Amino acid sequence: MPGHQLRYDVNCSILFTELPLLERPAAAKAAGFDAVEFWWPFAEAVPPASEVEAFLAAIHDADVHLVGLNFFAGDMPGGDRGVVSWPARSAEFRENVELVAMIGAATGCRSFNALYGNRVADVHPTTQEETAVANLAFAASAVARLGGTVLVEAVSGPQPYPLRTAADVVAVLDQLLVERDIRNLAFLADIYHLTVNGDDVPKALAEHADRIGHVQIADAPGRNAPGTGEIDLDGHLDQLEQAGYRGWVGLEYLAGGPTEDSLEWLPRHRRGGGTDRTNEGAPDRTNEGNR
Repeated sequence: MPGHQLRYDVNCSILFTELPLLERPAAAKAAGFDAVEFWWPFAEAVPPASEVEAFLAAIHDADVHLVGLNFFAGDMPGGDRGVVSWPARSAEFRENVELVAMIGAATGCRSFNALYGNRVADVHPTTQEETAVANLAFAASAVARLGGTVLVEAVSGPQPYPLRTAADVVAVLDQLLVERDIRNLAFLADIYHLTVNGDDVPKALAEHADRIGHVQIADAPGRNAPGTGEIDLDGHLDQLEQAGYRGWVGLEYLAGGPTEDSLEWLPRHRRGGGTDRTNEGAPDRTNEGNR
């Protein structure tokens, strides 16, 4: 059983996939969880209103908290990893930002993950970086009205995604802080991605704990449940808690079968969210807004 007291939420885009998407929040609740997160749950950046209403109803009816939501990230099954740095899709991203902010207002969600995007053929990296800065600033301004935070993460895999380490992500956050005084941006520390990318995870967590706004976990190799691989997940989460992190830990792993079977490592009494202790005792950058 985990020794730390951090709270877990379920990523319902990768777990409970044996069920239709709108049934997954209720399944998470039945499994003992009070909180869920999702990748962008629609095929389009701005889906029909009826689809959004059905999603909001599923969250409400399940009596769970939506604690994390991705912005539209393109065709993820097709290899896209975000459109933030994709100049030709900036308008599409910005339309999505307004809808994400609306969903945040309706649900109480305050953490929004912006996948940076792959390198695009025939577009200079500098142009992509400038696009990303402008779009992240736009997103941060939109969710600041809610007291929300935009998250940025390192990603693994074969795609030409340029942010691979904690330092890569923090460099982006620092650029927006220095150039635009944007303060409601934070590092999403996905321990699985950082590990398989070869980052020094204990060092990264020690150096950047005060910049972390959300955490996600899976074991490696395999991206399966904790305990199935070689990552010292409990040790990393203990380290974060000792450094003052009090946010959520998203379960973002492949179940490899029925999700409930993959949860045997986590006692049921540790699945509920308990009281909100987000970043208690740590420097709070989430509600400073944009000055």
